[in-house]
This record gives sequence, C-alpha cells and structure tokens, in this order.
Amino acid sequence: MIYTMTLNPALDYVMHPLTLDMGFTNRSSSEELHCGGNGINISTLLNELDVPSIAMGISAGFTGDYMLKRLQEKGIASNFVCLDRGYTRINIKLNGIVMTMVNGMGPKIPEKKVDELLERMDIVGAGDTLVLTGSIPNSLPEDMYSQIMKRLGGRGIQFVVDAPGQLLMEALEMHPFLIKPNNHEVGRIYGVNIEEPEECMPYAHKLQEAGARNVIISCGGHGSLLLDENGAEHVVPTAKIKLVNATGAGDSMVAGFLAQVTRGVDYETALIFASACGTATAASKGIAKRATIDRVVAALYKKMGRAIPGTIAQDMENNKARAAAAEAAEGSEKGESSR
Repeated sequence: MIYTMTLNPALDYVMHPLTLDMGFTNRSSSEELHCGGNGINISTLLNELDVPSIAMGISAGFTGDYMLKRLQEKGIASNFVCLDRGYTRINIKLNGIVMTMVNGMGPKIPEKKVDELLERMDIVGAGDTLVLTGSIPNSLPEDMYSQIMKRLGGRGIQFVVDAPGQLLMEALEMHPFLIKPNNHEVGRIYGVNIEEPEECMPYAHKLQEAGARNVIISCGGHGSLLLDENGAEHVVPTAKIKLVNATGAGDSMVAGFLAQVTRGVDYETALIFASACGTATAASKGIAKRATIDRVVAALYKKMGRAIPGTIAQDMENNKARAAAAEAAEGSEKGESSR
C-alpha cells in the first residue's frame, strides 16, 4: 500500500481575475475549488491511475470536513486526525497574467493530536511506501519528518521525501527510497544556479552519497533527471504544452513514478511516465485526468523518437475503452430519462 502524508492540507480556491489592482475591487471571471496539499495531490493522481493509496494527515473545521467529503466522493481512502478547534487552511490562487498566491497558515496542532497521528501511522508496515511531502505547520517540530521515519524505521517501509531545504537533508540519514527536489531547491541547498538536468546531475550524486537511494530532480520545461539506486543516469525532456497551472506538477511526477515502479517497470520508463504526469497536470486546471496523461505520454514518446512500451500502451488502450464504455452508458441513461 502507498500511504501519503499531508500535515498541512488546504482547499485551493483558484480565481481568474479580470484585473489585479491593489487597493481596488477586482472581479473574477471564474473560480475553482480543489483539495490541495502535496500528499493529497499524489493520492488524487494515483487514484486517477487506478493505484490505491491511503491519504493521511490532519484536518480541522468545516473546511476539513469538506476536504474529507471530497476525497470520499472521489474514492480516495483517507485516515486523517481531526482537530477539535481551528480550520483546514484555504489557499487563494489568483490566476491572471501571472499566478499570485496567498497561502493560509493552518490550525494550531496540539501535542495529543500529534501523538494520535503517530499511533495511526503504526499501520504502515513491511512492503508499504510512505510519502512525506509538503510544508510542516509552525506548531509542529521542524524535524517532524525525521521523527516519523525514525519511529517507523526498521520495518521494511519505503520512504519517499519531497520537501525543501533542511527538511530534505535531515531525511537523508534514513536512506529514503526516493527524493524529488526541483532544480531551484537543489540550487538553494548547494548555493548554485542550475537550470538544465545535466547541470543538476553532479548534485544528484551528492544527494545520493548523503543517503538517498533514488534521486529525481525536476527542471520545469528543461526536463528532468533520475539517478537511480544502481548508479545509472537518466535524463528525459518534457512534452510541449500550454502552461495552465503548475501547482501539483511535482506531486504528479512522484505519483506517476510510484505508480509504475510498484508495477515492476524499469526506472527509465517510470521516469518518462512521471514526466508526462507532471506535464499533464501543468496543462490542467487541477490534478491531471487520465485522458490528458495518456495524450502527453504519447506526445513525449513521439518527441523522444521511441515506441511506447507495451505495458503502458496496453493501459492506455484499456483506459480508452473504459472511457468509451462509460460515455456510451451515460448516453444511454440520458436517452432513457428523456422518454
């Protein structure tokens, strides 16, 4: 089982303002509301790929209730600790000419609720994967991820860490199965300015030497790289798309990679699929749907001049058939109701 941890989840309220003038009333042309938080994003995309996961974390108030209801409606299993006070935060995203974001702080988390969360995490065991990603609320210890991994260490659990700066570096001593910083995060860690995957590769080796088994570094439109646990280097480009919203693209990469690796796919194929998942989300208003992912997978393999591997091609055909059957069934129901 894949477990995702979201310690500071959010409702992402995306607005599309016609203007953005400080000090004046601005009006939006449309809005969307998404369940956000890195771990939830990963579980959402895994669910789109028909890969089961359990989303864990902390929720609070009516906003937390809405978030859990939406996860249930999507068929995503969850196991959240619910606080007695406060509210799951709301992040405001103003998507105009440029994206402007105002992220909420989130509720204060009492120590007894932290203990409850840790007790619930004892369900994670040998062969499972635990994804630790995203920010840590101010009311929790800065080394929360390290505490979790040390508590669960020695159980045969695969840890995945996608966190910035010191959070990431502290996690390396537990030899996580996968880490996935982006090029700018790696640049801040080592005090360098790096853009291209080839420029990032020496720092991937440093991160691996510090304890990570597999290192993915995403570089936006420049592509991404993987230094796998066998020492092999992999670099893939990105498919060309119109950028809609980059939020969740990195989480989608992690989900796509895990979805393929858990099926026994080789690392390079998993990286290509992960890149397609990240790009598909960047081209979507929210976390990418399967049809968009499949289109980007096809475009990326075409760009690389390669044939789509049989297992992935078969999945794409199966999904296409399911979508056609669902559309036909929906049309039939509409026909019956109109009689």
